[in-house]
Amino acid sequence: METRRVLIVGATGYIGGRLVPRLLKSGHQVRVVARSLRKASCRPWARHPNVELVQGDAMDFPSMLAAARGCHSAYYLVHSMLSARRDFAHVDRQSAENMVRAAAEAQMGQIIYLGGLGSEEDPDLSEHLHSRHEVGRILQKGPVPATVLRAAMILGSGSASFEMLRYLVDRLPIMITPRWVRTPVQPISVTNVLEYLEGCLDQEAVKGKSFDIGGPEILTYEDLIHMYAELAGLPRRTIIPVPVLTPGLSALWIHLVTPIPSSIAHPLAEGLRNEVVCKDDSIRHVLPIPLQSCREAMALALERLRQQTVESCWTDAGNLLPPEWTHCGDAPYAGGTLLQCGHRIVFEGSPAEIWENIVRIGGSTGWYFGNPLWKIRGGIDRLAGGVGLSRGRRHSRVIHTGDALDFWRVLEVEEPHRLLLLAEMKMPGEAVLEFRLTSLGEGRTELTQVARFLPRGLLGILYWYALYPFHAWIFEGMLRNIGKKSDKEIVRGPEKYNPDLQNACQIDISG
Repeated sequence: METRRVLIVGATGYIGGRLVPRLLKSGHQVRVVARSLRKASCRPWARHPNVELVQGDAMDFPSMLAAARGCHSAYYLVHSMLSARRDFAHVDRQSAENMVRAAAEAQMGQIIYLGGLGSEEDPDLSEHLHSRHEVGRILQKGPVPATVLRAAMILGSGSASFEMLRYLVDRLPIMITPRWVRTPVQPISVTNVLEYLEGCLDQEAVKGKSFDIGGPEILTYEDLIHMYAELAGLPRRTIIPVPVLTPGLSALWIHLVTPIPSSIAHPLAEGLRNEVVCKDDSIRHVLPIPLQSCREAMALALERLRQQTVESCWTDAGNLLPPEWTHCGDAPYAGGTLLQCGHRIVFEGSPAEIWENIVRIGGSTGWYFGNPLWKIRGGIDRLAGGVGLSRGRRHSRVIHTGDALDFWRVLEVEEPHRLLLLAEMKMPGEAVLEFRLTSLGEGRTELTQVARFLPRGLLGILYWYALYPFHAWIFEGMLRNIGKKSDKEIVRGPEKYNPDLQNACQIDISG
C-alpha cells in the first residue's frame, strides 16, 4: 500500500509522544504540528527521516491549514485542560472547529480523536468530560469522517491519572476520601489505547463512528488503590469514604499530596464522580486486540518507572514559551528592569566532565546545596497553588528541551555547555536560571551560574531583594558542591561576578 502522510496534532503530549514512534515503525510518514519546534525537535523521534516538523497552533486556523495540506489523515490529540487554562472548554471548541475546517480544505480522508467516557445524559457530567464529548461532536459534524474513541482512566507510567493514584497511595496509609472512591470505572492500559488509535487508521469500518474503549475489568477507584498498594509492596491502605468532600476540596488535597497542580486536579476530581464504563464494546469486533488487565498495566507502569524508561509524561503537554527578554535583542518587548545574580567557579577538568553533574540537577539528585530550603520553597509554592518540587524529573541522567524539572521547565540544552531553566513556581515576576560551561584551555573549565528576574511591580522588586542574600549563599554552595561531586579540584572561586561584563545581550530593558 502506498505510504501517505499522517498529521499529528498534539504529538508532544502524553499519548502523541508515544503514538509517533509506533506509526514510524509501521512505515508511515508523519507530520508533527507543534507550537514550539524547539520542544518537538528534542523528542527521540524528531530526526527520523519520515518525520516532518511544522510550526502551528490549533487556535490559529492558517497555521493548521498549512499543516494539514498534503496529509491524508489526522490524529487530533489536543485537550487544553492540561495547559491549566480556566477557559479550556472554549479553547477546545475553537481548536476543534479549526481542525474541521483545515481537514476539509486539505481534503483529508479521516480524523481520529481520543475523547473521554461518561454519559452525555448525566446532569452531573463534569465540565472536563462534557468538553471531551463536545469536541467529538464538532469533529463528526464536519465533512471529513471522524473516528472518536472514548476512554476512561488510562493506566501507564506518566499519565496524569496514574500519577495521581500513585502518589496518593504511596504517601497516604489512611485516606479520607469522597464517595466517588466507589464509583465504577473501566480503566484501559496506554498500550491498548495506542493499539486502538493505530488500528483505526485507514480502517473503513470505523470512519465517522464513535467507540467506547476500555480494559477487560470494571472496578472502583477503591479497588485500584488496593491493587496498586499490593503491586508496589505497600501495606493495605485504610479508606474512609465521607459525603462532605466536594470536588474543590478533593482537588486541593490532590494538589497538596501529588505533583498534579490544582488547575488540573480540579477538573480531574470532578470527573471522578461520574461513572465511566463502556456501554458499547463493538470496537472489540472491529479491532480484536488482546486487552491488558489493570494488574498487568500497573505492573508494567511500575517497572517502567523503576527502569526510568518512561516514554512520555503528562508534564510534557503544554506550550514552551520562553519570555521575550531571555533572548538578545528582545528587550523592548518586555519593559521593566532585569535583575541579575551571577556566580562563577573554575575547575580542573573538561566541560564534559562537569556537565555530567549539571545535567543531573533536581529530582532525586537534589540541588547540591541547601536542599531543605529548596523543599521549603517547593512547599510554599504548593500552598500557593504552584507546581512545587514534587514533579521531579522523568529521567535522572537525561534531559531534553521542554522537560519538567521540579518547579522549572527546561528551555534550552546545549550539551555539554549550557542549560537554561524557566521558573514555573508562583512568584511576582518571571525568572530563568542559566548554567554555562566554558573551556579555558590547559584542562580547566569555568562554570557560571546566572539567575535573571523580571519583577512584576513593587512586590516583585521587594521579593528579589528580600531573597537576594539567600540566593547568593545557596548559589555559591551549589557551585562548590558540583565541583566536589565531579571530584574536580577548584582552581578559583566560587565568587560573584557581574554578568554584564561577559554578556553581549542588552539587559537593561526599561525601554
